[in-house]
Amino acid sequence: MAEESTTTTLATPQNQPPSELTTSIESKSTHEVLARETESPEKAAETETMVTTSTPEEEAAAENPEVKPEEHQSPKVTETAVNTSMPEGETAEVTLEEHQPPTVTETETASTEKKELSQKEEAGEEETTRIPQNLGSFKEESSNLSDLSDSEKKSLNELKHLVGDALDNHQFGSVTKPEEDAANTPEEVTIWGVPLLKDDRSDVVLLKFLRARDFKVKDSLIMLKNTIKWRRDFKIDELVDEDLVDDLDKVVFMHGHDREGHPVCYNVYGEFQNKELYNKTFSDEEKRKHFLRTRIQFLERSIRKLDFSSGGVSTIFQINDMKNSPGLGKKELRSATKQAVQLLQDNYPEFVFKQAFINVPWWYLVFYTVIGPFMTPRSKSKLVFAGPSRSAETLFKYISPEQVPVQYGGLSVDPCDCNPDFSLDDPASEVTVKPGTKQTVEIIIYEKCEIVWEIRVIGWEVSYKAEFVPEEKDAYTVVVQKPRKMKPADEPVLTQSFKVNELGKVLLTVDNPTSKKKKLVYRFNVKSL
Repeated sequence: MAEESTTTTLATPQNQPPSELTTSIESKSTHEVLARETESPEKAAETETMVTTSTPEEEAAAENPEVKPEEHQSPKVTETAVNTSMPEGETAEVTLEEHQPPTVTETETASTEKKELSQKEEAGEEETTRIPQNLGSFKEESSNLSDLSDSEKKSLNELKHLVGDALDNHQFGSVTKPEEDAANTPEEVTIWGVPLLKDDRSDVVLLKFLRARDFKVKDSLIMLKNTIKWRRDFKIDELVDEDLVDDLDKVVFMHGHDREGHPVCYNVYGEFQNKELYNKTFSDEEKRKHFLRTRIQFLERSIRKLDFSSGGVSTIFQINDMKNSPGLGKKELRSATKQAVQLLQDNYPEFVFKQAFINVPWWYLVFYTVIGPFMTPRSKSKLVFAGPSRSAETLFKYISPEQVPVQYGGLSVDPCDCNPDFSLDDPASEVTVKPGTKQTVEIIIYEKCEIVWEIRVIGWEVSYKAEFVPEEKDAYTVVVQKPRKMKPADEPVLTQSFKVNELGKVLLTVDNPTSKKKKLVYRFNVKSL
């Protein structure tokens, strides 16, 4: 027996009343439209044949929508929630147009394989061990000097004055000039490629020390002097240009940017499950020192690519993957981590925009009690935690899916791999597929083209199909992908394409019969024929 449902239909140039489309069709523009609601029973049944005849459904009653013609509008994405398949209304007679972007609609319907939700299954949605989501609110302060408060400007000017005096008196301890010139020539100090007090970039550097010490000017100066002394003792400037050899390319790497433009650094601790790599890195004190030097070199090179100008991006988004991490039993790793945390906190102030820990195991709470006391409250406030089942969802809050590597739920492949169809610049869309529902992405095509798309559902456990439905009433629906049950072990991302020679729409349907919500990620490109 068919159930009554409320369907929210996105009015597009194909299903609006013909009388309202005359002007808009002639303008050959993409339209911004309003949604309308209709009452309809469920009629459509799934098919697994390669070619089927599409039959028009009952005409939907609707009020005339407001239509605003616009030119060169990007594909418009709208989510609509329904309980049955979307009805197709009568379509206006539209001719094939060139260079008109597709229109995208996302529709949620009831799953044909919906399972009853048991308390046990619902409990599975939660982490087996409670992981703290964050340890306090944090909003990055502006690096724009004009945004500083009067008291902050006063502190900055005071610190600049003290730094100037220290440079004049050679108090930073760099190699001094010959005695006859020392009295008249200020000391020259450069940090992270920025010479102190030479331009506005120096102000941004000094602000980092001020913020790390809550704008206490004298404490900030002491920290700056200690940092410069440490850099000189550690020979940082020489280290940057050294050719150090390590096998840690998969342990620490930079990849993409977050939604606010911060470069993203990934730390993959699970790689140290490899005993050979672990022993090669931590087995003795000399190797641990080499490890620390390689990490500092990597950080220094990354920092020198940041923008220290007023208003520029001068912080990094850090992601720590704890999956398969060796854990507290590895005292060498624990010791090296403790040393690195202290060193970074003392000498690299305010370079971390946010620190996200993903795939956090049960033992991390114990691990955090070890490193926690060595972190300032300010540093703690930047931390974000996510267990295995919520890691991708957590990352997407801060980083667009096209910027997230495939292994972490995104669509971005390793730079060494080849993806001729997509790049980091091609935006992706994300949709939550609720338990026991279907999600259909409808891409309406206005021109002859080849459309290629990437699609994935984090963890799969869904059924996926793709088809092309021509605009002509009596034309045949072409099944691009027969319904396929996708398993967690299947390829993480599917890439498919279809050549379009007539008006119509591509339908990408994901059926989620499980009791857990799923994250659907997709993107597409259109190539004119």
